Amino acid sequence: MHYSFGATLRDRGIVNFRLWAPGAASVELELENEVHVMRPVGDGFHELERACEPGSRYRYRVGPDLFVPDPASRLQAGDVHDASIVVDTESYSWRHDGWRGRPWTETVLYELHVGLAGGFRGVQAMLPALANLGITAIELMPIADFPGARNWGYDGVLPYAPDGAYGTPDELRALIDEAHGLNVMVFLDVVYNHFGPDGNYLSAYAPDFYREDVKTPWGPAIDFRKPQVRAFFAENALYWLREYRFDGLRLDAVHAISETDWLPEMARFVRQNLDPARYVHLVLENDDNNARLLKQGFDAQWNDDAHHILHSMLTGEIQGYYTSYRDNPTRKLARCLAEGFIYQGEPSPWRNGEPRGEPSADLPPHAFVFFLQNHDQTGNRALGERLISLCAGKTDALKAAVALQLLTPHIPMLFMGEEYGATAPFLYFTSFEDPDLAQAVRDGRRKEFAGFSAFSDPSTRERIPDPNDEITWNQSKVISDPADKNAASWLIYYRHLLGLRAEYVTPHLAGARNVSVQVLGDRCLAASWELGNGDVLSLYCNLSEEDLALPAGVLHASESVIFESSETPGKGLAEECVRAYSTTATLVADAGAAVHPKEMP
Repeated sequence: MHYSFGATLRDRGIVNFRLWAPGAASVELELENEVHVMRPVGDGFHELERACEPGSRYRYRVGPDLFVPDPASRLQAGDVHDASIVVDTESYSWRHDGWRGRPWTETVLYELHVGLAGGFRGVQAMLPALANLGITAIELMPIADFPGARNWGYDGVLPYAPDGAYGTPDELRALIDEAHGLNVMVFLDVVYNHFGPDGNYLSAYAPDFYREDVKTPWGPAIDFRKPQVRAFFAENALYWLREYRFDGLRLDAVHAISETDWLPEMARFVRQNLDPARYVHLVLENDDNNARLLKQGFDAQWNDDAHHILHSMLTGEIQGYYTSYRDNPTRKLARCLAEGFIYQGEPSPWRNGEPRGEPSADLPPHAFVFFLQNHDQTGNRALGERLISLCAGKTDALKAAVALQLLTPHIPMLFMGEEYGATAPFLYFTSFEDPDLAQAVRDGRRKEFAGFSAFSDPSTRERIPDPNDEITWNQSKVISDPADKNAASWLIYYRHLLGLRAEYVTPHLAGARNVSVQVLGDRCLAASWELGNGDVLSLYCNLSEEDLALPAGVLHASESVIFESSETPGKGLAEECVRAYSTTATLVADAGAAVHPKEMP
């Protein structure tokens, strides 16, 4: 397939340069300091073929004094304002060419920031330890070229170009190749809802990329009504999956894409243009909880509801979006475990009573990605604290929540460092060179938390780290100390749980369904699923500080305990008691749904 955007190699060393510039009267190609007039070919496109080698530098002149990089640049010669580079996407020799991926039901995700991990080579070095832990898929935060060397990645402006701060395109391919050799999938977080604030020139020559009548938190919305815009991003998704052999994509904040019909269209396009023998997975982040999209080409959605309810129960926080999870938390958690989304059309307090979500009870458990931490939920805190710090003194409660997360038939995701109890914060960081932009980001970050009681006083907001200060970046680095006994203990705990998941849950996840959720008391419940082989998996979770006696008839005589998070001597399920701050997992072999009749609170 020939891509519609960017500089692509044809036969015999010929490169086709193609730019969509409907707002430019004329376009010129500057190739290795030689200028060539491009020809308009209709629908706002300008095109030219020239003989040149991979590594050649080029840019476009779209105005008398305005030279811009290729918005579909495959690689930059420096940063986002510099020239683009012609790239041969087929020169890498794949060592694991027969890799076809893994089924979605086998997924255990691990989200990481490439820069903090030491670039593409640093991530590659982590792979054996992650595979040994039980991780089956790593998910890279966005790598599309962004301004400066330090960024979360959501300020990217060149969606086709891996950022040079992380390494070369072939180093990225080597990382993915190595992962496949270890039977580990690689996912990429992609951002199709906005461009970053520095280095995006589209408005100068392609103003049709935007619509002024719809606003987003980042400015005017991208206009997905335009076929060229739809193709630009659909081809981008295909590009990462095909040219780099990523196994899946996570689409950031699709609720900010006003034309949601583009999403299933993109999913069909991608799947139609890839080898049907490959396993390719598409995952959404969608605050609107549009369950219908999970039946239209998407495998799963990040389940913010699951995070929010457990975070609020563990920490007691009820400000901000946690307001929507303050009332009846146990019943909300029960619905989450049974049906995926908590909000399925009910009024949301955080949304001023507006309805949120769609019914999701008919979706399989593996349609929901279950996390206790991620870049957003940690990094969007003013001080970037991790759960291990927020749950100081309640380690047993945190361990119970981790066990619940990793043993449910939902798809679990860990955030880098979580597996060994890292305490380093994950802060919001940037490296904008424009001092005015850096100051605006600094001020905006501190103003964002003015409504929180801990930062209501302007003097307290000065404690919020400056995103553009390199110290903020350094504080976010996760450093593992092999001599740290606490870290070793957490690693053992996670490895054991993921081993149990691999043994009892993963092989039978296809066809799994919830059959019972029972609220046993305040912050205590029992949830059961029938797995694809007929086994019934039950989880008894008590996030309260009191032991709770089981009502008569809840515990089935043939249930076998396969895991108990509490190590405190005393009563347990054998005495029909759920210990405080504990999760216990049981299994009944080939029992069918009759073990636990359906009982939703």
